[in-house]
Amino acid sequence: MLGLAAYAMWGFFPAYYKLTDTVASDLVVAHRILWSVLFVGLFLYLRGRWAEVLGVFHQKKVVLGLTASASLIAVNWLVFVWAIANHQVLDVSLGYFINPLVSILVGLVVLHEKLSRGQAGAIALAALAVTLQAVLAGGLPWVSLALAFTFAGYGYVRKITPVKATPGLFVETLLLFPVALGYVLLCLAGGEDALVLNDLPVLAALAGTGIVTALPLICFSAAARRLPLFMLGLMQYIAPSLHFLMAVYVWGEPLDPTKLTTFAIIWGALAIFTYDSWRRYRRRIQAMP
Repeated sequence: MLGLAAYAMWGFFPAYYKLTDTVASDLVVAHRILWSVLFVGLFLYLRGRWAEVLGVFHQKKVVLGLTASASLIAVNWLVFVWAIANHQVLDVSLGYFINPLVSILVGLVVLHEKLSRGQAGAIALAALAVTLQAVLAGGLPWVSLALAFTFAGYGYVRKITPVKATPGLFVETLLLFPVALGYVLLCLAGGEDALVLNDLPVLAALAGTGIVTALPLICFSAAARRLPLFMLGLMQYIAPSLHFLMAVYVWGEPLDPTKLTTFAIIWGALAIFTYDSWRRYRRRIQAMP
């Protein structure tokens, strides 16, 4: 239930950020950082986990790792919010469908991991889908690729950085806090209503970004301690599936033949990847004493 709740909340993110699409994307991300620091910090304090946060700052390598992951997630957030405001939720969906395949590619390049036949086939199909999209649509699906690569890179950095999920998120947003605060103050100095005081419902939605950022992560962290990775891997398709359904049936984004073909090839690649993952998972289970 915790895992389903986490991925369902991530799946409905585009609907939430439609509430803030009257605000510039960079300001939305700045608010998300500021409010996340407040909410996540309060959550950790109430849970008596402040010592974990202080311990992070005594480890230089961990701080450096979180600085890198913070930079990647900031770019990811910015592209995500921009795409939603500009009615490109289908590209967001495609990006998160591609993400697990990009994660395999990162493992191949950075960790020199060996690919199984299924993984190699899935990556080849994904590359074919992106190439077809570029040729037939007249350009690379840059929103999808930016989301997939920044999130895969973020996942890799967090994997090799020894810090728990929620304290790690707090430190990441805390590292970004001066930049976000400085940007908001700069906008205010330029005469822009950066605090959105003239539209209280939108301000409430911006303040809520701290909660919607932290809550699914908290649920995911709890689920990850209780579920095998294979089951979590299957659940990761829930979010982009919800993105896809809302883009087509709620917001009426056009699903032209080229884009539909791209999705079909990616879905085929994911079917191969999922079957290969299930087969290797069963093999490991059977090999256990």
